[in-house]
Amino acid sequence: MTQENITSVLVEKRTFSPSEDFVSQANLNKKEYERLKSKAETDFEGFWSELAEKNIHWFKKWDKVYQWNEPFSKWFTHGKTNVSYNCLDRHLKERANKTALIWIGENGDKRKITYGELHREVCKFSNVLLSLGVKESDRIVIYMPLIPEAVVSMLACTRIGAVHSVVFGGFSKEAILSRINDAKAKIVITSDGGYRRGEIVPLKNNVDEALKKCNSVEKVIVVQRTKNKIEMKDRRDLWYHELLSSSSEKNDAEKLDSEHPLFILYTSGTTGKPKGILHTTAGYILWATLTTKWVFDIKDSDVYWCTADIGWITGHTYVVYGPLSCGATVLLYEGAPNYPDWGIFWKIIDENKVNIFYTAPTAIRAFMKAGDEWIKKYKLTSLRLLGTVGEPINPKAWLWYHSNIGKEKCPIVDTWWQTETGGILISPLPGITAIKAGSATFPLPGIFAEVVDEKGNKTKPEEDGFLVIKKPWPSMIRTIYGDDVRYKETYWSRFKNEPAMGRAGEPAKREAVYFTGDGARVDKDNYFWLLGRVDDVLKVSGHLLSTMEVESCLVNYPLVAEAAVVGYPHEIKGNAICAFVVLKNDVTARSDSDEAAPSGIVEDLKNYVAKAIGPIAKPDQIRFTETLPKTRSGKIMRRLLRDIASGKTTSGDTTTLEDASVLEKLRTNE
Repeated sequence: MTQENITSVLVEKRTFSPSEDFVSQANLNKKEYERLKSKAETDFEGFWSELAEKNIHWFKKWDKVYQWNEPFSKWFTHGKTNVSYNCLDRHLKERANKTALIWIGENGDKRKITYGELHREVCKFSNVLLSLGVKESDRIVIYMPLIPEAVVSMLACTRIGAVHSVVFGGFSKEAILSRINDAKAKIVITSDGGYRRGEIVPLKNNVDEALKKCNSVEKVIVVQRTKNKIEMKDRRDLWYHELLSSSSEKNDAEKLDSEHPLFILYTSGTTGKPKGILHTTAGYILWATLTTKWVFDIKDSDVYWCTADIGWITGHTYVVYGPLSCGATVLLYEGAPNYPDWGIFWKIIDENKVNIFYTAPTAIRAFMKAGDEWIKKYKLTSLRLLGTVGEPINPKAWLWYHSNIGKEKCPIVDTWWQTETGGILISPLPGITAIKAGSATFPLPGIFAEVVDEKGNKTKPEEDGFLVIKKPWPSMIRTIYGDDVRYKETYWSRFKNEPAMGRAGEPAKREAVYFTGDGARVDKDNYFWLLGRVDDVLKVSGHLLSTMEVESCLVNYPLVAEAAVVGYPHEIKGNAICAFVVLKNDVTARSDSDEAAPSGIVEDLKNYVAKAIGPIAKPDQIRFTETLPKTRSGKIMRRLLRDIASGKTTSGDTTTLEDASVLEKLRTNE
C-alpha cells in the first residue's frame, strides 16, 4: 500500500497541560521520567533489569535480561515467577480485605469481592482444573460474559501454568470452533448464558454446536448465570458451582519459567485465518504492571473502570492483569453502553465513585450522537483521569470527552498499542505530558518507535508513513501460535533498521524492525499521530476484522460468486463495512432495492455474516456488481473500492486494471 492511502486529516493545534495538583501527586514525575528515558537509551538491559526487580515478585531471579534471535525474543531467561501470585498473593498481607472487583450485572445484580475472597476462589478453581487432569501448557478456552468467574478462570489458568485462550462472548459458534481447533483446547469454560441488551446470549448452546466438529475437548465447565434451559452432556459437562463446593482453598502458585506461555489471543489477519497471538509470562506481567502505574497513575484508593470485554487484549491487560498486579479496585460491568438507556455508564460512575475511566473512541462518538442530556443528569465529580483505546480518536471527539465527561479537569491518556504489543507503547503520561487532542503523544520509556517511508527510511516531520518499533520490549508477541513462518512474514519482513557500521568500517547487518501495520506521522514537536491500518484489516468499533474472513463468509452464501470487502469512514464506529458482491450468473441484482434481486437477499447476506462470524462483522452496505476491479494478475484493487465506498474520486495508479470500465459501472450503481 502506498502512502497516499494513509492520509491525515487531524488539524487540532492546541495543547492541554496537566494541572499543578495532578502533577504534584503523579506516580511518575518529569525528573524520574527523564532519568528512565535516558537510561533506556544508554543502558537498555540495565533499564529493564531495574524495573523488573522493583515491580515484580520473583521466586528466582533471571540469568540474562533478554536474548534476541531475530525475530524471536526471550526475556528474563531462567527466572521464575507467576502471574496469579503477582495479582493476588503478594497483596494479601496488606490488602486481603480491600475490594478487588466491583461487579455489576446488566440485570442489576451486584457483587463486591475482596482480594482475600478472590484469592480463595482462584485457588479452589485451580484445584478443580488440576483434578480434571489439566497440566502445564494445556490450552483452555474461556467463552463467557463479563462476570467475576471469567476473571477467576483466567487467574486459575495462570496459577497452574495452563494456557488460556479467551473468546469474546459475542462471537459465533463457528468462531469458537476455529479457535478451539487451532489451540487444540482440552477444556472449555463457559456459562449457561449472558445478558446483552435485555436478551440472553446462548453461550452454552454455541459451545455445544461448536464441539460437534471438535475432538480435543474433554470437559466443559459451565457457570450458572442466567438459569436459562441448557443441555448438560453426561461425563463431559460439569457445573462450576458444584465443582467448587468440594474443592480445597489451598493451592500454591506454580513457579513458572519467565518464558512459560501465558495465553493465546486470536485476532484477525489478512489471510482470513485468525492469528493466535502468543504471550508469555514475565515480560507481559512486568509491562502490564508498569503501564498501569505510569499511564493510569493508579492509586490504592482509586476505583478503576476499563469498559473493554476480557475477550479482547484490552480486557486482558487493563481489566485483569495490570490493575490487579497493582492492587487496584476494578469495576466490571456486564452490559452494553446504551442499555437500558444512554445514561447507564454515567450512573455507574456516580454510584461507584469511579476515578479512572478508560473506553473506546467508538463509544465516545456514540455518546456524542445520543445527546448531552444523558450526561447532564449525573455529576461525574469523582473522575480524575480519562483514557481512550482501540483506535485513533479524532480531535472533535477528544474535545467533547474533555469537556463533557472530564469537565475540563481530567487529563486524557490517548493510548496506542495492539494485541501483539501486549500493552501500551505510545501514550501521554498524565502528570507530565502536554496533550494535543487526537495525538497519542510520545513512546513510553524503553519503547523505540519511528515512522518510516516505504523504503524504511525515517520520515520528515509532518510526513505520513509507517509506524515501526526498532527494539524488542518485554511484552511483545513471541510468535503466532503454531506458525513461526507467518509470524516472521507478518511483522518482521517489511522493514529493516538503518545499517550501523561494523568492524573495519564495514556496514553491519540490517536488523529487522517490528512493523505495526499502522500509518502514522510525527509532527515538528515529535508528537506521534496515528492514522489507522494500512493493510486489509478493518478496525470496526475498536475491533480488528479481516476483510478476507468476511469475504470468505460471503462467498459461502449459495448465491454469491465473488465478494470484496472494504472499510469506509463512519462517525460512530470509526470504520463501517462495505461489501461489493458479484452474484452467480443465474441471479441478478443491481442494488439493494432492485426488483430483480431475490427477495430479502441483502438482509440475508448481512445476517449470514453476523451468524458466521459475529454481529460486529455484519456489513453496513452491500453493493451488487457484475464484476470487481482487478489487476491483470487477478488481484482485486481494494484501494479503488475504498474510494468508491467513501464517495471519493478515484486516486492513484489505475493502469494495471484489467477493465477500466468497471470503475464507471460501480460509480453508476452508487
